[in-house]
Order: sequence, then structure tokens, then C-alpha cells
Amino acid sequence: MAETSACSETVRNEAGLHARPCHALVSLALGFESSLKVSHGGREVNGKSILELMTLGVVCGGEMEFRAEGPDAEGLIASVSELLSSGFGEGYSTHGSPKVEG
Repeated sequence: MAETSACSETVRNEAGLHARPCHALVSLALGFESSLKVSHGGREVNGKSILELMTLGVVCGGEMEFRAEGPDAEGLIASVSELLSSGFGEGYSTHGSPKVEG
């Protein structure tokens, strides 16, 4: 039976979900067997597609939902959560706070 895991995260990097964070997310997800669905603003896309992720247009402070299904779903969601918490490795800014380098 397939494992399912999910989480919600806030985009914290100043530039939002642009090409570099999309690439980081897809590269991470491709290392897992589980599928990844990403939702924002009432739309759901394939989390293993850079182009589909970029169409979400998520800005700093935007809330995203992640749902993984497969044998390593929990590990995938834990890794996604860590990536977003780090501001995609770009540092992050929260409501006018200074950018914090990771």
C-alpha cells in the first residue's frame, strides 16, 4: 500500500518561486520514488515539473501545500519542508525583516 504524507509551507525567500527555487524543488523531488503534488491558489501541479511549478506564481509569503504518495513519501515531505524552511538556500525575508543568509 502506498504511503501518503503532506505539509503546508510558506515561501520565505524574497523573490518567491522563480526558476532557481523551482529547479531546487524538482531536483530534490526527482531523488525520490514518490510522486509530489504542489498546490497554491486553488491550483495543483506536478512537483517534478519546473514549468508547472513556475506557473503557480508564488510570491514571498505565499502558502503552498505539498502532498507526496509512494514508498518514500514521508522522507520526501520532510526534505521539501527543510528546503522551504531554508528559503531554498537563498536566505529569506519575513514581513520586512532583513534577509537572513543560511
